[in-house]
Amino acid sequence: MKELSRSERRLLDAMQKDTTLSQLDLADLSGKSRTSIWRLIREFEEAGLIEGKVAILNPRELGFQIHVLLSVSMVMHSDHTRGDFENHVQSLPEVLECYSVSGDRDYVLLIISKDMESYNDFLNRHILDHPSVHSANSSFALRRIKYTTALPL
Repeated sequence: MKELSRSERRLLDAMQKDTTLSQLDLADLSGKSRTSIWRLIREFEEAGLIEGKVAILNPRELGFQIHVLLSVSMVMHSDHTRGDFENHVQSLPEVLECYSVSGDRDYVLLIISKDMESYNDFLNRHILDHPSVHSANSSFALRRIKYTTALPL
């Protein structure tokens, strides 16, 4: 992708913070015409800069009380073992994010759950019972200090 201009960065920044802005609002914020905005958004989507547009839901209001950072160690480090686990994780809606990491553990997952009983069931049935998993370590979030999906443009 080419280097983004200042107005293109302003456009993307505005869009990532509020997808309800109209093309006219985006044109005003970025200093471009409404037609240019429409074209730029399509170009950004085709180039993969914009992966999707979503509503960000409030987990507490929907009954999700437990946020867990789960560190996972694998039984072995083969392509098959990693691929099997990564495919499994893709199918679990409780897993919001999953990262392959360096250090003592192989993966770190961000898990959300309604309560401790639900999390315990999830951990035992979907993580610890998986044949690729050697062990797992849970760290529970006590409170959220910062949360954003906005990239620093």
